[in-house]
Amino acid sequence: MSFLSKLFGCKCKSTPQYPSDELTINGRKLRLYFYAHASIAIEYEGRFIYVDPVEGNAEYAKLPKADMILVTHSHYDHFDMASIEVLQKPDTRILCDKTSAESFAGDCYTMLPNSVAEPFADIRVEAVAAYNTSEHQLQFHPKEREDCGYVVTLGGDVRIYISGDTEPTDELRALKGIDIAFVCVNQPYTMTPDEAEEAVKALRPKIYYPYHYGQVEEPTDVEALAERLKSVCDVRIRPLA
Repeated sequence: MSFLSKLFGCKCKSTPQYPSDELTINGRKLRLYFYAHASIAIEYEGRFIYVDPVEGNAEYAKLPKADMILVTHSHYDHFDMASIEVLQKPDTRILCDKTSAESFAGDCYTMLPNSVAEPFADIRVEAVAAYNTSEHQLQFHPKEREDCGYVVTLGGDVRIYISGDTEPTDELRALKGIDIAFVCVNQPYTMTPDEAEEAVKALRPKIYYPYHYGQVEEPTDVEALAERLKSVCDVRIRPLA
């Protein structure tokens, strides 16, 4: 606390600290913030991009306002209107799947698999189909609901893939040039460790962050997964359970 704050008893709202990584990819600097489960953020060129902000995962009222918000699908652990309203400012760009879009009274970009948006001149967002393929899991994320993962391209040459809830799909395997990948690994709803390994081997990112793990009865050994992928890419485990 500063001298003036002590003198006048200022009760200034401090910014909470969360794990983060500062990276330079293809000469471009960015910072990733890790909150909990599927809630993350990207800071690039002074702008904040929040992904699936959900109440309880972070103190959003104390964080910078959003320049862009991405919502992958309508499940409660990904879509929370209250958190979006806390982060939103008049010019916030909101991009979300079609089911979540039905809850918005104002403007938002409705993203369907394969659609592309350019909310800023130097930021491009591609929607990637996200769905279950295993017979016993089809009810969780059916393909026909058209949930989304996203590839966010910063400055034309930094590509970040955020899987949302999915299993390895043809659409995922077709992605190229991924620099950073957030791939879910959470049984019984999304990928098993074996499926996550398959997905990362298909993507071949420079950096892989396991995410959306934990918060279920069946634990995920992310350390073992990292060991299995150490010859494929840089696997970085951050507290997202």
